[in-house]
Amino acid sequence: MKSTKLEKQYRERYRSVLQPAARLLEEQMIRRLKDGVRIDRITARPKGVDSFLKKAAKIERGRRKYSDPIAEITDQIGARVIVLFQDDVDPTAELVLKYYAKVEEARKQPDSDWEFGYFGVHYLLPLPIEVLPSGITEEQAPSFFELQIRTLFQHAWSETNHDLGYKPDQPLSSDDKRKLAYSSAQAWGADQVLTELHKRRARK
Repeated sequence: MKSTKLEKQYRERYRSVLQPAARLLEEQMIRRLKDGVRIDRITARPKGVDSFLKKAAKIERGRRKYSDPIAEITDQIGARVIVLFQDDVDPTAELVLKYYAKVEEARKQPDSDWEFGYFGVHYLLPLPIEVLPSGITEEQAPSFFELQIRTLFQHAWSETNHDLGYKPDQPLSSDDKRKLAYSSAQAWGADQVLTELHKRRARK
């Protein structure tokens, strides 16, 4: 599929399906998770056109990773649940899985205990039929959405790292990468300290 045709197709899907479905999904998740403990925010949004096209153009082993990006890219709608403390992640995940069937789960963290970087819990979940806009059939919408659960500090680091670290025209130096790793270590340490403080105060 030529990029111009794919872009036109995705722009139309973004407008007519993804934007309204993401809004309805966010509203549904807020209702369903309203009894969750220490949830700071719940959001859902469609994957931007530029991000989608960039992902669709990925090359692996000398060939395109996706032969049919519209059907194969599973994070066209992404949701996030941000919690206060590390101890809130697993109870929130349990609450989520009361309402949404798990397709895939990934605990994201650096490969080595000596490294720092991104931390978070990711799920691939079926997109509920109830959030489809009026007049849109299941065949016209994505089958799945991606959900991320992470703490405030994990979220803050991830967002700033994405803005600073993913600019192909401005590659990071070794010192820049160390600074990002250092900031991740600080975020991890802040999570540890605040979670421990919360646990001690809760025991009193």
